[in-house]
Amino acid sequence: MNSSHIVPIVIIVAAVAFSAWRRRRRRGTDTPRRPVRSSARLHGVTWLVAESEFRQRVRGRAFRLATLFVLLAVAAAIAVPSLTKGSAKAQRVGVVGTLSAAERSGVTALARSVGTGVRLVPEADTAAASAALKKGSIDLAVVDGTSVLVHKTLANDDTSTTAQLARAVARTLGTARAINAAGLSQAQVADLAAAQPVPISAVQVSTKSAINKPAVTAGAILVFILLTQYLSWTLTGVMQEKANRVVEVLLATVRPLQLLTGKLLGIAAVVFGQAALVVAVAFGVGKGVGSDLIHGAGPELLGSQFLWLVLGYALYSWLYAAVGSMVERQDQVQSLALPLVIPLVFGYIIALTSAGSGSPSTLLKVLAYLPPTAPFAMPVLAAFKAVSWWQYLISIAIMLAAIAGAARLAAGIYRRAILRTGRRVHFRELFHSSS
Repeated sequence: MNSSHIVPIVIIVAAVAFSAWRRRRRRGTDTPRRPVRSSARLHGVTWLVAESEFRQRVRGRAFRLATLFVLLAVAAAIAVPSLTKGSAKAQRVGVVGTLSAAERSGVTALARSVGTGVRLVPEADTAAASAALKKGSIDLAVVDGTSVLVHKTLANDDTSTTAQLARAVARTLGTARAINAAGLSQAQVADLAAAQPVPISAVQVSTKSAINKPAVTAGAILVFILLTQYLSWTLTGVMQEKANRVVEVLLATVRPLQLLTGKLLGIAAVVFGQAALVVAVAFGVGKGVGSDLIHGAGPELLGSQFLWLVLGYALYSWLYAAVGSMVERQDQVQSLALPLVIPLVFGYIIALTSAGSGSPSTLLKVLAYLPPTAPFAMPVLAAFKAVSWWQYLISIAIMLAAIAGAARLAAGIYRRAILRTGRRVHFRELFHSSS
């Protein structure tokens, strides 16, 4: 999917939702014959419940400490790798014999190319260099400008700084020996050094797209953490209100749908507020330390992740609230919540795996259209630019339909189960009572 299409899609979805909300409000104000149940009154009560829920959550000391811990963890995860990346210990290179000024400059330039510094250490002979390597006082040695000596054999998959520098020095010395053996003039050597690589062309466009893997992975992790944390809040909040019999007092003045909707909206405001704060801190720290994490993490990637965080919460929050209304104790939660947890975790794992591999799998493409897994799969698929704008809209439409169905189902379950106390409520009882 073209990244330039994601931001307009987010704007369109928000505009449609706002327009629908405005129409409902106008429809309510156009029916003065039902003032008690007018749309304005219903929305007013719902927003009061949402405001109360929001204040209750953010005023807690545990929430503030948890938020501070998350922000510090995000800042450290971004700043520490960036600050330590260029501070690797300089490589100590033993020199047996002599190196020309050009060869010394070449070794220093090669060290910079692999992200480190270099310190040349003179050694009396090969035996002395071998002993220094065993003691660890040098990292590698150049013997008479004709060979490179290391402590242990370099494996093919060894990507350590010492291994990279040793290979680079060996290639450079080999090239220098070949030039000397060919008897080239200084002008020919200069021409050879200034040679440019030939262009690379392809007969087929690659299906792999270059993406910012750290940014996409971090986005998926953040969405998973926020969803699991606040969905747990939703479930336990509903369960505790039922167990403490507080809900009976609330329902004396508030309709069940108003109470449930307000509760979900209040927690949603906390979710999205904390997400915005985390992103702001991440970008601020990333800009300050020049982190690679924010390179390529433009508005299109952030917009996509935020949109699917909203849609994912909207889907799962209704279902988790329904589960909370059916139980009274924590030990009753696992069996009912397990069917909701499995797709959540499965979609998260597949999204992380695909983001790390650098190529979208067929399974990821399928999961991007299934509502339980789309909040994780579709943002990763869009980051790969492996989905067109109309496919993206189809996935959103499927998700909105699923949210509407989940809201209707959850509202019915909540209305029938929330006042049944003393034991866990089973699905067959709800369906039987509704028939």
